Amino acid sequence: MDRLDPTTVVCPSGHEKCPVMAELTHLKEECGRLSNLLQVDPLTQLYNIRFLRKALEREMERTRRTGLPTGLIMIDLDHFKRINDTYGHQAGNEVLLRASNIWKDNVRLMDVPCRYGGEEFTIILPGTSLAQSIRTAERLRYLLAASVVEWEGKEIRFTASFGVDVFRARDRFSLDDFLKKADECLLEAKRRGRNRVFYPMSETTVSPPTEVTVEERASLFVTRWPKA
Repeated sequence: MDRLDPTTVVCPSGHEKCPVMAELTHLKEECGRLSNLLQVDPLTQLYNIRFLRKALEREMERTRRTGLPTGLIMIDLDHFKRINDTYGHQAGNEVLLRASNIWKDNVRLMDVPCRYGGEEFTIILPGTSLAQSIRTAERLRYLLAASVVEWEGKEIRFTASFGVDVFRARDRFSLDDFLKKADECLLEAKRRGRNRVFYPMSETTVSPPTEVTVEERASLFVTRWPKA
């Protein structure tokens, strides 16, 4: 059955200000609000893990069809518990918001930054090679390390560790395997001292420039993702 559209439904009583129409409009707005809550993290306004899984599955299928790789970045803020213990949880929330804004402001519109849980984030990079994904992660790492949160007269500085992997058309592993591979790279970055990017070393050697390349700059204005 087709959904009712308040813009096309005629009031059964013929009133210009029909209470039925007003109620339908309210229900439509409420459904949109609830749908947004199901896929957006309330603190950071990034997409949540529920949306992440749907979007990543879609991009992996796109890779199988087109041959264009899908990059994946897994991020974990370093020593986040220490920030909460030292400055309080509200300060920790400000740090999470600053990090989230850095991701949103410095990836392409077509990329999908998500809050994976706690102080961990994930960014899906459609149509992106491993080398390009590593450059993006290095740029974000640099920007985060250079940022400061002012809290009650004190400066809070923080860093993050990054794990990067890529899904190619020839790959046969699952969505959960892909997340696990990126997470293993993240754990290795933390084992190697934190505030660094780790990726499958056997596949590429990449210099880590932090500036935006010409190709990346052009793609900043290309999007196929709805805003939350």
